[in-house]
Amino acid sequence: MHIIIGEPNADFITERYTLLPLDRIRVAGSDGTHTAYCVLDKDNITVQDAFKLDEHVKLHEKLMENYYKKNWNFCEQALEHLLGSWQGSIDTFYSEISARVAKYKEQDPGEDWDGIIDKS
Repeated sequence: MHIIIGEPNADFITERYTLLPLDRIRVAGSDGTHTAYCVLDKDNITVQDAFKLDEHVKLHEKLMENYYKKNWNFCEQALEHLLGSWQGSIDTFYSEISARVAKYKEQDPGEDWDGIIDKS
């Protein structure tokens, strides 16, 4: 899996690549937050995945939206459908999100949680 960080870096490559937003990151000393994107080469997407590409992209984006809204049940359902997509190339990310969701379902992350990863 290839990852880039930040929207300005993502804009110029969308013609050849499919970009999936992953985590939002806040780096100490920088302005605001930055989004990490997974870069999927469209040439490496199987015919089977190509027919469901838009559907999978939308479901992935909804997964991340609902993750930040703490809608854990939606996340679990979306993950069931997304695991194995993209030839399994981002299943490690989906497994990480699944583990976070399971943890947050047991122990609410609190009112001030925004889902953003702080890096110093």
